[in-house]
Amino acid sequence: MDKNTKKQFTDTEESRNNSNQDLIELQQIDRKPVIASFTGEKISTDGGLLLLNELEKQIGIIGSLTNCIIDNRHPSYIQHSIKSMLTQRVFQIAAGYEDANDCNHLKGDAVLKICAGQLPESGTSLASQPTMSRFENQLSKIELYNMAVAIVDHFINSYTNEPLVIIVDCDDTNSDTYGEQQLSLFNNYYGEYCYMPLHIYEGLSGKLITTILKPGRRSKSVDVYGILKRLIVHLRQKWKNTTIIVRGDSHFCSRELMDWTLEQKKVHFISGLSGNSVLNKLAETTIESAKKKYEKFGEPVKCYHTFEYKAASWKHSQRVIVKVEVSSLGTNIRYIVTDLREYKTKALYEKGYCARGSMELRIKDHKLYLHSDRMSCNSFWANQMRLFMHSAAYILIHTLQKDFLKGTEFQNATIDTIKLKILKIATRITEMKTKVKIEFPYDFPLKELLRKCFVAFAILRC
Repeated sequence: MDKNTKKQFTDTEESRNNSNQDLIELQQIDRKPVIASFTGEKISTDGGLLLLNELEKQIGIIGSLTNCIIDNRHPSYIQHSIKSMLTQRVFQIAAGYEDANDCNHLKGDAVLKICAGQLPESGTSLASQPTMSRFENQLSKIELYNMAVAIVDHFINSYTNEPLVIIVDCDDTNSDTYGEQQLSLFNNYYGEYCYMPLHIYEGLSGKLITTILKPGRRSKSVDVYGILKRLIVHLRQKWKNTTIIVRGDSHFCSRELMDWTLEQKKVHFISGLSGNSVLNKLAETTIESAKKKYEKFGEPVKCYHTFEYKAASWKHSQRVIVKVEVSSLGTNIRYIVTDLREYKTKALYEKGYCARGSMELRIKDHKLYLHSDRMSCNSFWANQMRLFMHSAAYILIHTLQKDFLKGTEFQNATIDTIKLKILKIATRITEMKTKVKIEFPYDFPLKELLRKCFVAFAILRC
């Protein structure tokens, strides 16, 4: 018995002895006492991560991120490889353990060890919290930039053929900070010190394009232009004929981007536009007409109108669409601006612009269910690294959902539902002399779905 195995055996025996001294009495059943204790065999609660492990072997997002990181550690002192630590952290996030502190409790988890390339019992324990924290803080700006490019390249490679059209959905959200985090700023809208990470998704498929951490303020138009121009140029290098449509709300209305897109082939935009007195004057007839209809019939009214508009700072006039809603709650006026002139007014607003609402659900998956707003590091760049790891977890679960759970009850489920019903499975793992045996519960309600997924991965490995 080697030193690591002997230590694990000793720790297990001590744990069992201690637990036997502290039995827990529960409610009786049919006059029989019910006694509980923490003396059971080691069982992982996250057996569904083995699905993500098979998926990672196919798509290689963690491997791509690993290739961006330079390991300057002395070989004599390396116990955990970069890929092992990155895999451990991303898979923990996917299972709901969002912070590096969880590494201390999960470093011996059999499923996580298998996913990280270790044997479940005799293999070396995974990284602890101090090791993981050092890892998160060691990356340079160049390495992080390369990781951002790797995520975009993974998005490109996820398409078998060049797509006819993609929609680049952009939005930022708040990630509150509570310590002395670098570049954390007070945001009056949210009333908190925070970061404002920028999320960019493909609007038709829901695929993540990239996530960029920003200080806690709204994006300026010139910043929006700089990020989106660099992204579109990179996409265009691979996709020569794809129509690219940039979509965002009013603070993504960038005059620099509007001017630049006019010079580009098959690049368009559609974004919200803040109202002003000039726009209200141009839409006056539509506004008054909607009010009169409501006064006459007493039912909610919704009207659309399109017109040309050129702000003083714009080089060219653009198409503006106004939506006027009048109801018992009052008059609601909204504007959007676009260079798409061949589509009908109502369809462009409702099916073109309003469809961006689905992005809110993707941010909810990323932020709420994968806890990507956990910005616990002091360093701004370490928090960017964290955001990338949460993004890798999103990519794995989203790909599992859209490619392998298609046609099931989970094809449109939230990540939280997938996590609770598919990933969180009690799993017993036994390491034998010639094999590793994995046992799922006999009465697991989704065992046929799980079986089909594993069979599909086996076919893909051939």
